[in-house]
Amino acid sequence: MKVEIVSLFPDYFESVFKQSILRRAQETGLLDVSVYDLRRYTTDKHHQADDYRFGGGPGMLMLAEPLFTVLSELTEKSRERPLIIYPTPRGKPFQQRNAIELAREPHLIFICGHYKGIDERVIERWVDVQYSIGDYILTGGEPATAAIVDAVVRMIPGALGDFDSAKGDSFFQRVLDAPHYTRPEVLDGRAVPRVLTSGHHKNIERWRLAMSKFITQRKRPELLNT
Repeated sequence: MKVEIVSLFPDYFESVFKQSILRRAQETGLLDVSVYDLRRYTTDKHHQADDYRFGGGPGMLMLAEPLFTVLSELTEKSRERPLIIYPTPRGKPFQQRNAIELAREPHLIFICGHYKGIDERVIERWVDVQYSIGDYILTGGEPATAAIVDAVVRMIPGALGDFDSAKGDSFFQRVLDAPHYTRPEVLDGRAVPRVLTSGHHKNIERWRLAMSKFITQRKRPELLNT
């Protein structure tokens, strides 16, 4: 998968893609990441990338022209039209099934917004999908982009050492994950549930499924009705 990110703060991603699964995915050739500094696509000597909004009001808006320029350049270089994603509070909630769907895409481009966002004409002309990672506001689109890319890359076949591990994650089967334990068997007077040390795999599977449903019912009951 090829991932390209357009950002006013490209240094944000300096360490993000050098860690864990994202780093290994690049080293094994499963992932190719490029980050572009939007200010390099501005035309004035001050490299201004924002301006006041028409109609007034507090807050600046990212200029459309630099985004048009960089997106034109990136799409023209691509063999196929990339899927262009804009993380924004206005987007549809990003969920595990979206990560699975995006993992099938060969080329993703992310636009990291700032201030009051980006000029609507950029969305109309270029953006294919808008995602929100939650009902709260971030300083910019970089953390949201990093979260989405992380969720997507781990769904690329071969990115995880054991893909069956991902199948047990929360939300993969529309339920939350069951509790997990490791050594020691007894800690602070608290013992690991006996079923997990029984060696009876069918009973362990039933217990984990029951616990997943129980925890989901308590914490996220809406998941059981979707």
